[in-house]
Amino acid sequence: MILKAVGDRGVLAELGNSIDEATNRRVMELNQKVLSSKAEGIIETVPAFSSLLVYYNPLITDYEQVSKYLLALQEAEEKEETNSGKLIEIPVCYGGIYGPDLSFVSKHTGLREDQVVHIHCGRDYRIYMLGFLPGFPYLGGMDPRINTPRLSTPRTVIPSGSVGIGGEQTGIYPMESPGGWRLIGRTPLRLFELQMGEDKLYKAGDSIRFVPIDQKEYDAISRTQEMR
Repeated sequence: MILKAVGDRGVLAELGNSIDEATNRRVMELNQKVLSSKAEGIIETVPAFSSLLVYYNPLITDYEQVSKYLLALQEAEEKEETNSGKLIEIPVCYGGIYGPDLSFVSKHTGLREDQVVHIHCGRDYRIYMLGFLPGFPYLGGMDPRINTPRLSTPRTVIPSGSVGIGGEQTGIYPMESPGGWRLIGRTPLRLFELQMGEDKLYKAGDSIRFVPIDQKEYDAISRTQEMR
């Protein structure tokens, strides 16, 4: 573990320098230990691919104390059972107006569009971290057969719920925003709302499974979301 100061109220614990499941699980384990211990002065944690950012109240504790605390957690001999996270199914309507870049991904990879969809839905994706928008899940484990480069010029507006591929990763835009990932589909689910509070659909450490749906199913689910 490498510890670094982040301003006057943060400690960054780096547990590796690669994007892989083993490193990310270590991050989640450390995060769970910090949250469950409820140490005095700790305000918030932000898990990422291979690091954990811990915010603290400088009026209560300091960098040295928080650093010692994190090292002690890492070196503790007793292993705590860690929640492996839940699995969330995300319905997606692929192609057409919902996935305008599916044809490009097909041509780039040499696969038929239905093969791209089948591969994309063929595995569960671990949520390594949330960013660059609130609720945007960076997902690990995409099949390299459908790796596709980002757009050379990002779109200024991407509809909320759009599912995209950016290089070796896939993710979901939880709200309307600019973006440069290749859009292959869209979910009718509302993924992020400020009033969700702690009842968010997913968090870092959970897994996502994409489930293909047709236009009729998309419309039906959309109506249920509007009634919430």
